[in-house]
Amino acid sequence: LLLRWRRRSGLWRKVKEARERQERGLEQMDKAVRAFRQQHPSVNMVSILSLSLPELSKKIQDGSLPPEHVFYAYVGKALQIARETNCITEYLQESETQLQHTKPTKKGLLYGVPVSIKDSISCQGHDSTLGFVKNIDKPMAEDSVLVQVLKRQGAIPFVKTNVPQSLISYDCNNLIFGQTCNPLLYTRTPGGSSGGEGALIGGGGSILGLGTDLGGSLRFPAAFCGICALKPTGNRLSKKGAVCGISGQKSVTATVGPMAKDVESLALCMRALLCEDMFNLDSTVPPLPFNEEVYSSTQPLRIGYYETDFFTMPSPAMRRAVRETKQLLEEAGHTLVPFELTNVDYSTFNFIVRGMFADGGTSFLKNFEGELEKGSLGMFFWLAKSPNWLKTLLSWITKPFYFLLTCPGFASFFSTVEELWSLHHEIEESRHQFIAQWKKLNLDVMLCPMLGPALRIGYPAKLSVTVSYTMLYNSLDFPVGVVPVTLATDEDEKELKNYQGYFGDWWDRTLATAFSSAEGMPVAVQCVALPWQEELCLRFMKEVETL
Repeated sequence: LLLRWRRRSGLWRKVKEARERQERGLEQMDKAVRAFRQQHPSVNMVSILSLSLPELSKKIQDGSLPPEHVFYAYVGKALQIARETNCITEYLQESETQLQHTKPTKKGLLYGVPVSIKDSISCQGHDSTLGFVKNIDKPMAEDSVLVQVLKRQGAIPFVKTNVPQSLISYDCNNLIFGQTCNPLLYTRTPGGSSGGEGALIGGGGSILGLGTDLGGSLRFPAAFCGICALKPTGNRLSKKGAVCGISGQKSVTATVGPMAKDVESLALCMRALLCEDMFNLDSTVPPLPFNEEVYSSTQPLRIGYYETDFFTMPSPAMRRAVRETKQLLEEAGHTLVPFELTNVDYSTFNFIVRGMFADGGTSFLKNFEGELEKGSLGMFFWLAKSPNWLKTLLSWITKPFYFLLTCPGFASFFSTVEELWSLHHEIEESRHQFIAQWKKLNLDVMLCPMLGPALRIGYPAKLSVTVSYTMLYNSLDFPVGVVPVTLATDEDEKELKNYQGYFGDWWDRTLATAFSSAEGMPVAVQCVALPWQEELCLRFMKEVETL
């Protein structure tokens, strides 16, 4: 007991030191901004912050706006949003040195643009904690490939942002840095796992950020905070140096992608990243530069759409967002074709849950060994360590109350390599069937719902099953983006009182509560394209955004 007490005391000391370092970083930001304002009292910070990324980049490129002015405008705003939402974990003080050494003669596409980076994406000399105490004081030896490319394109990474413990959550809370709040309503989650990015960009403290996505981790924060994000095909951008929550699993495809206020900013970021530097630094990435012709096309699109996946009942605002967007697209001359999803419950539990935790959750659980707390995963830990006969018995007993616990993925994991390979084959076949249905309807892109409005803080931990709308496209490995299209209304709130869900169980009732009282919060849609067609996905997103 004494040894255990001493060890825990040591871990709490590390947490305290990490929090103090976080606070020192914020104080350094404050000091730097104050010094800049004293030297340049006439600089109009508000006008700089009002520019879109393309406008900002153009002014920096033509010399009408000094990179120094832009940098300190965003450091000041980021500090404000960090104080309000607790979204920043670390200030990259070397960004000030990089700013001083920025060469006007070598202007990349993102020259002088401050960029925020998710905690799990490696920056040399800084921790990637994933919310785990054991990862404190373990600085990364080098920048991830994408951070290297950003720097070569002239961008200035200046802060790292908060994540949920382990990344396997769409909330944003961990023992080290605490809870991040939604900048639009502090009682709501900003989403996760790229929640710090969502909060910072949504609050205007960053103009461009990098996040990751294994089940919606770019899309939840974008939708909940009213911004845009692109989840590319799994290997379109380099993942080298991006730390994953479950290393080694191949059933569900993780990816890295950009987050910004608007679609044109995402496109500019993709142009910058899809360059020779990235292809040379990571030869596993296919050398496909940005296809300008596809992105700038104005040809009418043939668009599939659906309002529900028949697994997670959409909120009234979600359904309305799809219907209104469909109508606007039809009025603009595009063709909308109904698309019917089938067996989403089977895909969610067999392909995704069983696929991610095929080893019985061993790899995932190993991350938590020696940690001070396991967040809200107590039940998962207990289930993962239980024998299959007990899981089956529990699913039968709880059927009247928790219908979803009766699904196969909750009852058992795999015990042999043969079973895992069989699953991979099944996932492959499912992908081919989905594409065949897409091609049969002769579709270009797809419009579909995105979970929203933002849930109350703490509810994502109770509602992990609601990732069905996002995780489908990680399982299929399709590029998909999120665009905010409307705000939750009083009428949506009234309709929510009749929300039943598809199963009428505890999860459905809890989801109705999580959605409630969100009038005025953003609601988004997802825009999907076939694998490797990020430019077409962005083109569709731009169309939706414009309309």
